[in-house]
Amino acid sequence: QVQLVESGGGLVQPGGSLRLSCAASGINFSIYAMGWHRQAPGKQRELVATISAGSTSRNYADSVKGRFTISRDNAKNTVYLQMNNLKPEDTAVYYCNTGNGIFWRREGDYWGQGTQVTVSS
Repeated sequence: QVQLVESGGGLVQPGGSLRLSCAASGINFSIYAMGWHRQAPGKQRELVATISAGSTSRNYADSVKGRFTISRDNAKNTVYLQMNNLKPEDTAVYYCNTGNGIFWRREGDYWGQGTQVTVSS
């Protein structure tokens, strides 16, 4: 059974930092590109960051470029999202997702349950 389990969300003040983790099980994690998405209430889901299976390629949405960093540890079957200088507009539920191959081309089949990030003073 495939599971992606996110953690690390919470309430943080503007300008603060959080690190999200997504632990995978039931799949050969090291052959999947991975992505982080987010969805705020009343808004469409947004692809925030992606990373290739071997970490050679990373891409970010313009809205988070320079503030967020995606990384992964294939030995731990885990992908991370380091979020710095958080803004209220970063408030959303964050989801991790497998890509459809070694490099990210589109969303794959497996999703986590999501973790809430709230940025507020």
